[in-house]
Amino acid sequence: MAVLSVDLAFRRWSDLGIVVLDRVSTPEADRRLTPQFSLATNAVQPPIACEILPSILTGPSSEYDCGPIDPNILAGRLNHLCAARGIRVMVLDGPQAWKSRTNGFDHSRVSERQLNTAAKTGLPGVVKPVTYRPFAEFCLDVYDALCRRGWRRLESRDQPCSPTERILVESYPFAAWKSLGLKPLPSKRRAKVSDLAEAYGALRSVIPFTTDRPPNHDQLQAIVGGLSGLALDERNSNGAHIVGNPPRREDGHWREGYIVLPAPPPRPVNLRWLH
Repeated sequence: MAVLSVDLAFRRWSDLGIVVLDRVSTPEADRRLTPQFSLATNAVQPPIACEILPSILTGPSSEYDCGPIDPNILAGRLNHLCAARGIRVMVLDGPQAWKSRTNGFDHSRVSERQLNTAAKTGLPGVVKPVTYRPFAEFCLDVYDALCRRGWRRLESRDQPCSPTERILVESYPFAAWKSLGLKPLPSKRRAKVSDLAEAYGALRSVIPFTTDRPPNHDQLQAIVGGLSGLALDERNSNGAHIVGNPPRREDGHWREGYIVLPAPPPRPVNLRWLH
């Protein structure tokens, strides 16, 4: 099983963080990392292998890679990559919908209110802070472009899914770090190399994984956000925390939608005291 996780950006292709998370048992990984025990399967799982991909995904650079990102082109590349690799769960760091008119909150979706996100998507066209609006609208366009290619937003708290379904999962890396009991990674503008190294080491101490190269800020955010998608793909109900209300159509727009966070793995039970 493999999952694609994307830390979205809309100004420059180089700002995208794109990783593939998979469980691949290799001699090197088995020597370096401790396998993880899963309550869902009652078995020991191999460590997670994270492949860091170029921000433009495939092929040579083109005129599209120099300027702002076209959401339809990005969706096409992400879809092509998943089709080539048989990936059916894609995790995206960005809002998937507007708030419902009847959700009980003035300016945010239920998931955003529950997680106290820094930015809020209100009714269609209304975003707080207002500077977040271009990014929010870009993200919604990416979700819609992927749905036109056969993907669908996660619709139920029940674990997905049939082998033919392709699911879009919304992540929120800031809350993902906290969900794992870790200090959130500072913003890209403020993060130092030492912050990346510290966060990378802390994350690996909680969730065993390897990377094929040192991740930058965007890629590390994609890794922590993608862990929840891997849990869903593995049908590990203990590995993901689903927040918010299901997505639905309302007055011609998508509203609400779940945000999914990774859950820390269970600690091994020490039975020495029985002896």
